[in-house]
Amino acid sequence: MACSLHGGAAAVCLAGVSPGTSMVTGLRHNHAFQHSFGAQVEQVDAVVMGAGVVGLAVGRALALSGHEVLVLESENAIGTGTSARNSEVIHAGIYYPAGSLKARLCVEGKAMLYAYCRERGVSHRQLGKLIVATSPEQVQALDGIMRKAAANGVHDLQKLSAAEAIALEPALSCEAALLSPSSGVVDSHGFMLALQGDMENAGGMLALLSPVQHIGLHQGTASHPIRVQAQDGTELACRVLVNAAGLQAVAMARCMAGLNPDLLPQAHYAKGNYFTLAGKAPFSRLIYPVPEAAGLGVHLTLDLGGQAKFGPDVQWVTDPTDLQVDPSRGDAFYAEVRKYWPGLADGALLPGYAGIRPKISGPAEASADFLIQGPAEHGVPGLVNLLGIESPGLTSSLAIGAEVVRRLA
Repeated sequence: MACSLHGGAAAVCLAGVSPGTSMVTGLRHNHAFQHSFGAQVEQVDAVVMGAGVVGLAVGRALALSGHEVLVLESENAIGTGTSARNSEVIHAGIYYPAGSLKARLCVEGKAMLYAYCRERGVSHRQLGKLIVATSPEQVQALDGIMRKAAANGVHDLQKLSAAEAIALEPALSCEAALLSPSSGVVDSHGFMLALQGDMENAGGMLALLSPVQHIGLHQGTASHPIRVQAQDGTELACRVLVNAAGLQAVAMARCMAGLNPDLLPQAHYAKGNYFTLAGKAPFSRLIYPVPEAAGLGVHLTLDLGGQAKFGPDVQWVTDPTDLQVDPSRGDAFYAEVRKYWPGLADGALLPGYAGIRPKISGPAEASADFLIQGPAEHGVPGLVNLLGIESPGLTSSLAIGAEVVRRLA
């Protein structure tokens, strides 16, 4: 059975190289890579599957730590999946269970991301966020969020009365709120381009239109035991393989010959629909309701140009390629948004876009933590699977890259 990522053509085309062109790459050990390898198996130190924000962050971290890196992407551009279809929010790290990977990597990643954006000139804004309670029951939930945030090392939340919150955002309606000053937004595509540039400057390479067909964990050479085969027959032998395939990460892991399938979770897909606001945004900060099961509720986020969008909702689907927004879902958005913004006018919401969350917990289950499986978990030297990397994956991406390097050390 073919074990390819959704989308992408069968040809392997190294970024910046014309089809049929042979070349010597700038990789550290100066191996020759050709567009068509035939039956020859080429050796490379590390292969990363997936060029979304997490895959690029991992590729960068590996390259900067001295690895010879090749990132494989099935599509014709970086970051076309979940990385391109999210809220672009820099999360503070306040919602996740203490001790979880989501909590630790989000808090670490937030600090790393802000510093990286300043250093590399990536557009971002530390707007702050209001988490609003719209009922007396939700006011009690705010106290629980503050306790959870403190347990995660986030101590800058401020409890606001309704009057204090409305003084900050006059269009708001609430019983009380929390102010999270370290939340913000980032240009995710600009961030990914910077990661790609860092990786390539450190000697790494990106191969677009490169879907993977087969992975044999013990079928390579003595020094490079992992074998990766592309759909066109290209074969690579590597010492390190990182599965950062996003929505297809669980499916790719199940295709790995030599990996115990009992260690792998079931993949689930939660579609998130967004609706954009016609006209000027009434808020200067991000506005989030108290979190609900499976998601953070229909929240208001602002892009770097000040345009407001609402979402995502939670729509469980079986097809991870279903990205159409059903305009009728906007009816429920009006009811949810008016709980904290009663001034939302009829007809003001326009269908925007949709993204799919790569979840490893289902509709009736508690939201799962990130699942990072390294050699200590599955016993395969050099292999790291990154599974269920949903929100806060963007915020956590640099920390995930560092975590992968640590687990391979």
